[in-house]
Amino acid sequence: MSFIYKILTAAEWAAAQAAGRFDGSAVDLKDGYIHFSTAAQAQETARRHFHGVADLVVLTIDADTLGDALKWEPSRGGDLFPHLYGPLDPSLVIAVTTAPLGADGVPQLGDLAP
Repeated sequence: MSFIYKILTAAEWAAAQAAGRFDGSAVDLKDGYIHFSTAAQAQETARRHFHGVADLVVLTIDADTLGDALKWEPSRGGDLFPHLYGPLDPSLVIAVTTAPLGADGVPQLGDLAP
Protein backbone atom coordinates (compact mmCIF):
# COMPACT_ATOMS: atom_id res chain seq x y z
CA MET A 1 0.00 0.00 0.00
CA SER A 2 1.32 3.42 -0.96
CA PHE A 3 -0.41 6.42 0.61
CA ILE A 4 -0.93 9.81 -1.00
CA TYR A 5 -2.49 12.90 0.54
CA LYS A 6 -4.83 15.70 -0.49
CA ILE A 7 -5.03 18.94 1.47
CA LEU A 8 -8.32 20.82 1.12
CA THR A 9 -10.79 22.82 3.17
CA ALA A 10 -13.32 21.09 5.36
CA ALA A 11 -16.06 22.77 3.31
CA GLU A 12 -14.67 21.31 0.06
CA TRP A 13 -14.58 17.86 1.66
CA ALA A 14 -18.14 18.20 2.96
CA ALA A 15 -19.32 19.21 -0.53
CA ALA A 16 -17.50 16.23 -2.07
CA GLN A 17 -19.12 13.84 0.37
CA ALA A 18 -22.54 15.30 -0.37
CA ALA A 19 -21.95 15.06 -4.14
CA GLY A 20 -20.41 11.59 -3.97
CA ARG A 21 -17.30 12.80 -5.84
CA PHE A 22 -14.49 15.33 -5.56
CA ASP A 23 -13.64 17.07 -8.81
CA GLY A 24 -10.92 19.19 -7.24
CA SER A 25 -10.18 22.50 -5.62
CA ALA A 26 -9.91 25.67 -7.70
CA VAL A 27 -6.25 25.02 -8.61
CA ASP A 28 -7.05 21.42 -9.56
CA LEU A 29 -9.87 22.50 -11.85
CA LYS A 30 -7.57 25.10 -13.45
CA ASP A 31 -4.75 22.58 -13.99
CA GLY A 32 -7.01 19.74 -15.21
CA TYR A 33 -6.10 17.20 -12.52
CA ILE A 34 -6.29 16.74 -8.75
CA HIS A 35 -3.00 17.50 -7.01
CA PHE A 36 -1.82 15.02 -4.38
CA SER A 37 1.38 14.75 -2.35
CA THR A 38 3.36 11.91 -0.87
CA ALA A 39 4.07 11.89 2.86
CA ALA A 40 7.50 13.38 2.17
CA GLN A 41 6.04 16.19 0.02
CA ALA A 42 2.88 17.10 1.95
CA GLN A 43 4.30 19.42 4.63
CA GLU A 44 6.09 21.55 2.02
CA THR A 45 2.89 21.62 -0.05
CA ALA A 46 1.05 22.87 3.05
CA ARG A 47 3.67 25.55 3.66
CA ARG A 48 3.76 26.78 0.06
CA HIS A 49 0.11 26.63 -0.90
CA PHE A 50 -1.96 26.71 2.29
CA HIS A 51 -0.12 29.17 4.57
CA GLY A 52 -2.69 30.99 6.70
CA VAL A 53 -5.63 28.91 5.46
CA ALA A 54 -7.70 27.70 8.39
CA ASP A 55 -10.12 24.77 8.61
CA LEU A 56 -8.10 22.36 6.46
CA VAL A 57 -8.32 18.60 6.35
CA VAL A 58 -5.95 16.02 4.93
CA LEU A 59 -7.31 13.04 3.03
CA THR A 60 -5.36 9.78 3.04
CA ILE A 61 -5.76 7.60 -0.04
CA ASP A 62 -4.15 4.33 -1.08
CA ALA A 63 -2.60 5.28 -4.43
CA ASP A 64 -3.09 1.74 -5.73
CA THR A 65 -6.89 2.13 -5.62
CA LEU A 66 -6.86 4.99 -8.16
CA GLY A 67 -5.78 2.88 -11.13
CA ASP A 68 -4.55 4.32 -14.40
CA ALA A 69 -6.10 7.74 -13.74
CA LEU A 70 -3.23 8.43 -11.30
CA LYS A 71 -0.09 9.72 -13.01
CA TRP A 72 3.26 10.48 -11.40
CA GLU A 73 4.60 13.66 -12.98
CA PRO A 74 7.60 15.91 -12.31
CA SER A 75 6.97 19.13 -10.47
CA ARG A 76 8.74 21.03 -7.71
CA GLY A 77 12.47 20.39 -7.98
CA GLY A 78 11.91 17.50 -10.37
CA ASP A 79 10.13 15.40 -7.73
CA LEU A 80 7.39 13.14 -9.04
CA PHE A 81 4.00 14.19 -7.71
CA PRO A 82 0.80 12.14 -7.92
CA HIS A 83 -1.89 13.72 -10.11
CA LEU A 84 -5.35 12.25 -10.53
CA TYR A 85 -6.94 12.76 -13.95
CA GLY A 86 -10.57 12.35 -13.02
CA PRO A 87 -12.79 12.70 -9.97
CA LEU A 88 -11.95 11.20 -6.59
CA ASP A 89 -14.55 8.82 -5.19
CA PRO A 90 -14.92 9.76 -1.48
CA SER A 91 -15.37 6.08 -0.60
CA LEU A 92 -11.67 5.56 -1.45
CA VAL A 93 -10.55 7.91 1.32
CA ILE A 94 -9.02 5.90 4.15
CA ALA A 95 -8.74 8.69 6.71
CA VAL A 96 -9.55 12.37 7.16
CA THR A 97 -7.52 14.38 9.66
CA THR A 98 -7.53 18.04 10.59
CA ALA A 99 -4.57 20.28 9.83
CA PRO A 100 -4.56 23.10 12.39
CA LEU A 101 -2.44 26.16 11.76
CA GLY A 102 0.82 26.39 13.67
CA ALA A 103 1.99 29.62 15.30
CA ASP A 104 3.77 30.45 12.03
CA GLY A 105 0.54 30.10 10.01
CA VAL A 106 1.62 26.84 8.37
CA PRO A 107 -0.86 23.95 8.54
CA GLN A 108 0.45 21.14 10.73
CA LEU A 109 -0.16 17.79 9.10
CA GLY A 110 1.23 15.53 11.83
CA ASP A 111 2.85 12.20 11.07
CA LEU A 112 1.89 10.88 7.65
CA ALA A 113 2.52 7.26 6.68
CA PRO A 114 4.56 6.73 3.51
